[in-house]
Amino acid sequence: MRLILGLGNPGPEYEGTRHNVGFMVVEELGRRHGIDLSRVRHRARSGAGRIGAEAVLLAEPLTFMNLSGEAARPLLAYHGIVPEDVVVVHDEADFPAGTVRLKQGGGTAGHKGLVSLVAHFGTPEFLRVRVGIGRPPGGPDKMAKYVLERPGKADGEVFRLGVLRAADAVETLLAKGLEAAMREFHVD
Repeated sequence: MRLILGLGNPGPEYEGTRHNVGFMVVEELGRRHGIDLSRVRHRARSGAGRIGAEAVLLAEPLTFMNLSGEAARPLLAYHGIVPEDVVVVHDEADFPAGTVRLKQGGGTAGHKGLVSLVAHFGTPEFLRVRVGIGRPPGGPDKMAKYVLERPGKADGEVFRLGVLRAADAVETLLAKGLEAAMREFHVD
């Protein structure tokens, strides 16, 4: 079984924000594949099903972003999943809005959700689907506010298409593997 873990913050005040793009991708996958995300256990909302030939657990931590590992680690233990079989979907400010990139392992670039996962998994060697949200105008001191805002008219459609493209990338990753997914999605 693979864990597809979307990162975000729980609660209606965070719905649709840039930081919650991971939740949006997991919810899109649930819609596409008829996987109900209503089970609450281990401080996460989740649902099990299949995406193509792969058995998957779709999950959204109910902790805040900075504590994502506190929800994810018990899910791994309960379901017998190893970190290498986890696909984490998260926002990436270093990419323009709508860009999708995949990789395995690597650093956290200061992303607090990834920092928490690495600390709780004991390894950075999990798969990542990174969804570009861009950077705020006005510099890095505006980042905290920017990630917790909903995209405006100017970038809202690009953001929405990024969510759909990221869901496509997860499906391709599961069906064809990392290398094939990277070849397909690492084009501008």
